[in-house]
Amino acid sequence: MLPPAPSRLGLLLLLLLCPAQVGGLWWAVGSPLVMDPTSICRKARRLAGRQAELCQTEPEVVAELARGARLGVRECQFQFRFRRWNCSSHSKAFGRILQQDIRETAFVFAITAAGASHAVTQACSMGELLQCGCQAPRGRALPRPSGLPGTPGPPGLTGSPDGSASWEWGGCGDDVDFGDEKSRLFMDAQHKRGRGDIRALVQLHNNEAGRLAVRSHTRTECKCHGLSGSCALRTCWQKLPPFREVGARLLERFHGASRVMGTNDGKALLPAVRTLKPPGRADLLYAADSPDFCAPNRRTGSPGTRGRACNSSAPDLSGCDLLCCGRGHRQESVQLEENCLCRFHWCCVVQCHRCRVRKELSLCL
Repeated sequence: MLPPAPSRLGLLLLLLLCPAQVGGLWWAVGSPLVMDPTSICRKARRLAGRQAELCQTEPEVVAELARGARLGVRECQFQFRFRRWNCSSHSKAFGRILQQDIRETAFVFAITAAGASHAVTQACSMGELLQCGCQAPRGRALPRPSGLPGTPGPPGLTGSPDGSASWEWGGCGDDVDFGDEKSRLFMDAQHKRGRGDIRALVQLHNNEAGRLAVRSHTRTECKCHGLSGSCALRTCWQKLPPFREVGARLLERFHGASRVMGTNDGKALLPAVRTLKPPGRADLLYAADSPDFCAPNRRTGSPGTRGRACNSSAPDLSGCDLLCCGRGHRQESVQLEENCLCRFHWCCVVQCHRCRVRKELSLCL
């Protein structure tokens, strides 16, 4: 559900009035971003250099980047739906969250950078952008089996049970390199690797970790060719991972995120605990501890958990004990509308009735 217009306006004003803190968050203008590409480029006046050039020459790419940012925010809300901070972007508090170098912000940066890359790559494969198309061996060649096309492929490829059929690269592979390039251009450009700028180093690292979660988990899909379904030859291509899988992998990285600090010269990052090994490229980084998000706090942007629905019988994060921060909960009977009696009509519409159901909810005090 999109936030009401006043909330979007409030966050827009916050982000435009505080460029020093959120200069790189072009995608957060109206989070989740609901403006058209022209508005993005007009409102975010601090866009410069190649960003401004992209706005002028490739507005359709900016539209896909915006769609990817929205995709990332929605995925954040899904993955954090049971946490005390549920990635709610319905108020200017979201902007305050993004000004902190905490673990939650690391996830937001990573998932939106991943969303931007994913959306642009998908648009290329679907023919919605003239600047790109299917993956081709430019710059980085596709992996190939040893020998000529038609040699036995690696086992386990989608499309053949035993992986024994001959195969060759073909079809329409997803051009992840192009998606990465545009995501990096627009999401990283405002961050300068300056002396002592730990925040920029952390955000750039998390942006790249998000893109890596897409790029490093592309999978090979194949289609069989042959008489009577014999699968004498398979055509194979590289395919983007579903974005839900990207979100789940980044959530695992969130749970294992590393706290870092800057080196003496401010040009690199080190683990805050010297005995720990340095984080890898796929790890998420943060530089400050998170608030507990139990109570509303205008300074940190915490909305609190009062009124949140919880599971009274669950021992995990969705349980009332943890989600309500020990304040207890109350039971409330509510009447909701949901789809029911759905029927498929040829072709190709599903029609449903709206039914009222009564449910018992547990709400945090």
